[in-house]
Amino acid sequence: MTQLIPLISQEEIKTQVKEAGRKISIDYKDKKLVLAGVLKGAFVFLADLTREITIDHEIDLIGVSSYSGTSSTGEITFTKKPDIDLEGKDVLLVEDIVDTGNTLAALMDHINTLNPASVKICSLIDKHERRETEIDVTYSCFTLEQGFIVGYGLDYNELYRNLPAIFDLKL
Repeated sequence: MTQLIPLISQEEIKTQVKEAGRKISIDYKDKKLVLAGVLKGAFVFLADLTREITIDHEIDLIGVSSYSGTSSTGEITFTKKPDIDLEGKDVLLVEDIVDTGNTLAALMDHINTLNPASVKICSLIDKHERRETEIDVTYSCFTLEQGFIVGYGLDYNELYRNLPAIFDLKL
């Protein structure tokens, strides 16, 4: 029997996304900011975050996959490369969750080959339970130690992305 245990409310998410947008707006003032949302999970977070950022910025989408169900496959696959020329721009990778760190490390390596001015990470969730690769998450809305979470863009086998809050999924 599948059980959804509430972890982070819709209101808590809204408050933290607003704060992340405020910090990003200050830190990237007078810079050429590109928000690069990592598909599919970050699309909800990216949509809310971009509306909280008060400075001009571009948006792009990048597709990277390393999961099947609840397990990391250990292999990173690029399903969509950036459309925007990132050379000389400040790239902020917008991710739903940093888990093992392997996917984002590979993505950062790839983005760095495109000669951006900088590459940093903004994640809705920074989760440490299964971290294998040390990764610097510059902006994080929430830190969790463990759990398999769904909602607000996060999925289990493509389900539960539509939930407006974040839940711990117990299978």
